[in-house]
Amino acid sequence: MAGTAVLGRLTWREAEVVALRDETPTVRTLVLDLPGWPGHRAGQHVDIRLTAPDGYQAQRSYSIASAPGAPRVEVAVERLDDGEVSPYLNGVLAVGDRIELRGPIGGWFVWTPDLDGPVFLVGGGSGVVPLMAMARSRRDAGATTPMRLLLSSPTLDDVVYRDELDRLAAAGDGFAVVHTLTRESAERWPGHRRRVDAALLAEVGWPPADAPRVYVCGPTPFVEVVADTLVDLGHQPGTIRTERFGAAGGSP
Repeated sequence: MAGTAVLGRLTWREAEVVALRDETPTVRTLVLDLPGWPGHRAGQHVDIRLTAPDGYQAQRSYSIASAPGAPRVEVAVERLDDGEVSPYLNGVLAVGDRIELRGPIGGWFVWTPDLDGPVFLVGGGSGVVPLMAMARSRRDAGATTPMRLLLSSPTLDDVVYRDELDRLAAAGDGFAVVHTLTRESAERWPGHRRRVDAALLAEVGWPPADAPRVYVCGPTPFVEVVADTLVDLGHQPGTIRTERFGAAGGSP
């Protein structure tokens, strides 16, 4: 099946950057042309490798943002000023440049439109990236599976994919998004302005009796708190799938 390759069998391939798109002041989408791409499932990721002139190499993992079947592969990179890889990918890399990539990787944190039951997505910051792939996959498949996204961001300007999420929610086909902002003023944002807690998860998500499929992605502390809280609310651990990255707030 496409998108289920074993890491040990993957080979590095060269991708050409065909477009760059700023999602927020610190998050940039890389649109990549990958001849021979085997396809992927929403929720999977890729490894990107950089090689310096002296031969030194560094690689990092980034979630795939594009829907399966999209003509180009998209990844979103959050720039960390003290990072080793992200300042190059999000700041130096230009259209026409080439980078090494291997993937797709991962078979646990995935969703496909043929799965039944409601879907509850919980993202922290740039943790929305693989969740966006799921929302895009649902849209492209014409699925009406009930799907809700609870997204926590520092400020309104930090909401990744804000306009696209608004359009998806406005389609009226069963997709909903709720934002909570942790550092925004009441003047700019009349909605939720707090961290994700038990009350917010219970308000936005489905009750455990509805057995929703839950996907949580974000910084490690965020993911751990959300997952533990969901279990405390009565959700079965086996229905909760998690993906996490460094506590600094993004893949370096």
